[in-house]
Amino acid sequence: MTDLREVTKRAVTWLSQLFVSPLLLLFWALKPFSREDHLFSGFSQLFSLIPGLSGSYLRVAFYRCIMKHCATDSVIGFGSVFSHRGTEIYSGVYIGPQCNIGLSTIETNCLIGSGVHVLSGKGQHRFDDLQTPLRLQGGEYQQISLGENSWVGNGAIIMASIGRDSIIGAGAVVTNEIPAGSIVVGNPGVVVRSRYAGEPTSSET
Repeated sequence: MTDLREVTKRAVTWLSQLFVSPLLLLFWALKPFSREDHLFSGFSQLFSLIPGLSGSYLRVAFYRCIMKHCATDSVIGFGSVFSHRGTEIYSGVYIGPQCNIGLSTIETNCLIGSGVHVLSGKGQHRFDDLQTPLRLQGGEYQQISLGENSWVGNGAIIMASIGRDSIIGAGAVVTNEIPAGSIVVGNPGVVVRSRYAGEPTSSET
């Protein structure tokens, strides 16, 4: 039974790759005339609209050829969009529906609930100059890392890297780096316990 399941998965993966090939060719044809990440996010929005498990297979088939890295066994839910080609998704990752993922590295076996926003750091928008419209002040993108075997609950907002084996509660807002093995809740996010030591803390993150 296991062997049959693996054969079926491989066949579906191959068929998905074949199906997305025309859109891959279109992407590479348009790339010289477009801003790369804008073009990428447009294709991401298109692929996000395909429902069901087949949609996940097609998204992964596209991203593994376009992103910096996307493992074939990852799962990407309906309505989830990506904004940067430099994003990396490793083996065993699950991304729930309706997520918005910026420039990030999502390590092995991470679980991301629905409606999660992973921003490209805290410095995307400058606002120091009162004489210049906010939209013209620019900013800087930072690659955010979600450590191996971490779990991010529904509706969380992530603006800083998270250490491995961490749990981020639903609706939490993470603005500073999180140590490995942390349990984080609230807005602003607070580390309430370490999964390693079991000792409660009260530090804001």
